[in-house]
Amino acid sequence: MAEPLTPTEMAGWRAYIESSQRLMTQLEDDLRADSGLTFADYHVLVLLSEAPDRRLRMGELASRLVFSPSRLTYQIGSVEKRGLVARESCPQDRRGSEAVLTAEGLRTLREAAPHHLRSVRAHFVDDLDEAETAVLTRVFTRLGERLRASSSVAS
Repeated sequence: MAEPLTPTEMAGWRAYIESSQRLMTQLEDDLRADSGLTFADYHVLVLLSEAPDRRLRMGELASRLVFSPSRLTYQIGSVEKRGLVARESCPQDRRGSEAVLTAEGLRTLREAAPHHLRSVRAHFVDDLDEAETAVLTRVFTRLGERLRASSSVAS
């Protein structure tokens, strides 16, 4: 049986859950109002814009988004309908497919990014000093690495 959380641990956990949910809701509301994109749409466009030739295999994209295959299929279908992403056969392996950022997707991302970054700054970055940002980076990098390692072991 798991050991109960101490009052300090519980307070930290609750503060994280409640503030992260509020933050993500605010960022998504701002993103939708400014660009019509969801946070998931934006994340897909960012990952593809940073990838070689602006394309990623569907499995790699799902892994980086932390999406199930069915959720990725739905998400790609949504941005594909709007002409932001295309699905193409993988040149090296015709059985696989890749998501490819279109010119319209890149234009949409470039228009949305300044507004989104302003929102991130206003609702997150500006409330932290440099030391707090460094601590958050260390903590969430370590947690992310541990969670990725444990999920790859479970797969």
